[in-house]
Amino acid sequence: MVDFVDEVEEQLRSDRYRALARQYLPWVGAALAAMVIGWLGVWGYNAWQSRNVGKASVAYDKGVTALSSGDETGAYTDFETIGRSGPRGYKTLALMQEGNIRLAANKPLEAASFYDAAGKAAPNAILGDLARLKAALALLETAPYPQLRTRLNALIGAGKPYDLSAKEALAMAKLEAGKYSEARGDFSALSITLGVTDAMRARAQAAIALIDSGQGPVAVQVVRAAATLPPPAQPTFPASPQGAAPPAGQARAQAQDTP
Repeated sequence: MVDFVDEVEEQLRSDRYRALARQYLPWVGAALAAMVIGWLGVWGYNAWQSRNVGKASVAYDKGVTALSSGDETGAYTDFETIGRSGPRGYKTLALMQEGNIRLAANKPLEAASFYDAAGKAAPNAILGDLARLKAALALLETAPYPQLRTRLNALIGAGKPYDLSAKEALAMAKLEAGKYSEARGDFSALSITLGVTDAMRARAQAAIALIDSGQGPVAVQVVRAAATLPPPAQPTFPASPQGAAPPAGQARAQAQDTP
């Protein structure tokens, strides 16, 4: 009798387990399928992204090579392809290159539109703010001052990667707008700010001197021209004959460089 009761209970438990299995098995299967599909999706996206980055790298390098050889049309075509559908980093760089080509062709409005697009596509603040700064600089001679002020103020502040450059550009925009007193104040503050380069400080001091002498309009041209000058070349000295004393200037430089 005991064996019969145990057998009945075992049968009931088996039936209960089978019912539970029929009830929950579809959900378990769906969860496993979702996990597999999710993993395959991530793997597929990473593989696609790697291929896309590789293609964009090759195309961008091709564009840079074409540009360095003077083939602006070929370079623009290569950059345009990346600028439409490349990964965000290369897309940003390609759009900025397209803007550079347009700016070199004296088309500042078109250049600014490419820089603005690059700023929107940028994967980080460093690239994004660089593109937005280039857009403002491209429009410096043509856009109304309120627009330039809005653009540049967005790039100024603690933690902004191009804070000092944006402040200098804003001072130049004030010069362009004939706001000489405000521009002088900005250049004066910039000239004593920690972190400014020697070239930036020299431009600020030159602008202040011209404004003080009543030559505000000239200051615009001088500061803009100075900003485009290449850095001065490192002086070199001919080798001295063996045993001969080097020139005095070179001797002093060598003495200062010697620890």
